[in-house]
Amino acid sequence: MMHRDARLAAFTPKLFTVIGTGYSFDNFRRDAVAGLTVAIVALPLAMALAIASGASPDKGLITSVIAGFLISALGGSRVQVGGPTGAFVVVVFNVIAQHGYDGLLLATLMAGLILIVAGYSGLGSLVRFIPQPVVIGFTAGIAVIIASSQVKDFLGLSMKIVPADFIPKWQAYWDALGSIRPDALMVGVGSLALIIALRLWAPRLPGFLIAIMAAAVLVTLLHLPIATIGSRFPDLPTGLPAPALPDISFAKLQSVMSSAFIIAFLAGIEALLSAVVADGMIGSRHRSNQELVGQGVANLASALFGGLPATGAIARTATNIKAGAISPVAGMMHAIFLLLFVLFASDLMAYVPLAALAAILFMVAWGMSEHHRFIQLLRMPNGDRGLLLLTFGLTVLVDLTVAIGVGVTLASLLFMMRMSKTVEIASDTNSLSSDRREEEDEDVHQRDALPFGVEVFRIDGPVFFGVANELLDTLRRIGRAPRVIILRMRRVPLLDASGVTAIEEIVHHATSAGTQIILSGVQAQPKAMLERVSLGPGSRRVIHSEDFPEALRIAAAITDAPPLTS
Repeated sequence: MMHRDARLAAFTPKLFTVIGTGYSFDNFRRDAVAGLTVAIVALPLAMALAIASGASPDKGLITSVIAGFLISALGGSRVQVGGPTGAFVVVVFNVIAQHGYDGLLLATLMAGLILIVAGYSGLGSLVRFIPQPVVIGFTAGIAVIIASSQVKDFLGLSMKIVPADFIPKWQAYWDALGSIRPDALMVGVGSLALIIALRLWAPRLPGFLIAIMAAAVLVTLLHLPIATIGSRFPDLPTGLPAPALPDISFAKLQSVMSSAFIIAFLAGIEALLSAVVADGMIGSRHRSNQELVGQGVANLASALFGGLPATGAIARTATNIKAGAISPVAGMMHAIFLLLFVLFASDLMAYVPLAALAAILFMVAWGMSEHHRFIQLLRMPNGDRGLLLLTFGLTVLVDLTVAIGVGVTLASLLFMMRMSKTVEIASDTNSLSSDRREEEDEDVHQRDALPFGVEVFRIDGPVFFGVANELLDTLRRIGRAPRVIILRMRRVPLLDASGVTAIEEIVHHATSAGTQIILSGVQAQPKAMLERVSLGPGSRRVIHSEDFPEALRIAAAITDAPPLTS
């Protein structure tokens, strides 16, 4: 019975939980303000991402309205905001180019079904097994492709056809450099400069929306003959279309099957990564499998209304939290505000210059690139560095499907190789068991005598990409932040790049909460990895101790408690 109740809770949308525990008018007011704030941010993004994907801007707005509402209403995260994202741009563009827009709708429909099956099968936790170098590699690669796709509109180049592949595309740009339009370049550079300036000096203002409004007003008043949404898409529909199934045939199902799996894979990864980020910001915990189910339903509905693939958007979710959101109602309100724009003000889209939208997508690409993590991973051992660069290179130069498949396979082989090097053979099993029992007896005694304000966690086994998120989840369940956290790492033989990222995130959150981290008994390989991110013995952010008794003495000194005697 208890197992059944737990499973039922795991597949209950967060919205139902929030409403069930009490939801006041003041809560709704805060969520509505947050929803309006996110809608202002999402409006230009939805149009820009749709155009970059090879679709018309109204498709992006439809996706934000339909999928955005359902992701919040049926998802497993408290403050997740969904819609079209940069992660899909490359896949969507290629599917439309190869199979037409109807093929994309079918692939999105199938991806929705895959996500629902994955959620109810309990596969949400499998996302943690995608290692950090692979995730950063393909997201940075997608960022480069997005930025590359916007050069034509940013410079105002006269090109009838832009090649899809990366190197031929830049060769074509080089050949067309003589056709640069100074007025389009001025609008693009001005929009980009305005967005950056607002981020630096007025980060609370909606920089994207202000930039496209200023650009549209400038182009209209000066009658600049540059490309706008209206000139490229003269017959944009208004309002929401009626739901309809795309054309379905067995041959078409086969042709878009691989694209559907990639869309589902990207939607799952992006949504759960965004949910994890949100958990860290608000101290909550998402339901990963229900989040996949909600994403699946949202993509099904988006396809039926002619929209694009959708997933959780990290930047919009963070904006939602900073604006004061406390429940999924905020994400639903963001979709409702966008619907009002679609119904009553979509004619204004025609005045937006494409150069200004290109500037927005440059900023989206820069944010997606996670350049700080990319640089950090370049300081990791050769295996992680090679995995990062290989995934990045394959994404940019070959294909996203190939990049992810090769990346995950090589990460698994790399892990097995590293684990084989950590194996130690003990000749005296009884002695080994005796030592382990003595250590466990000592743990019990010292755990009971901990100073007030000190928490201890012992990690057994390698901290690699498969358990890094589990470590973060365990530490988030502490509740009120203690004065000191001791991480016992004597039994950790291996720390990979994802594990280092998890430790670094723990230290970051602990420092923000005023908690000191003490790392106890760190072995040689993990210590070398930590030194690469300035968390070694000489770091000011953590304290290293040789063993657990020394860690307890340090903790006692920090908390002003009398030192323990064992």
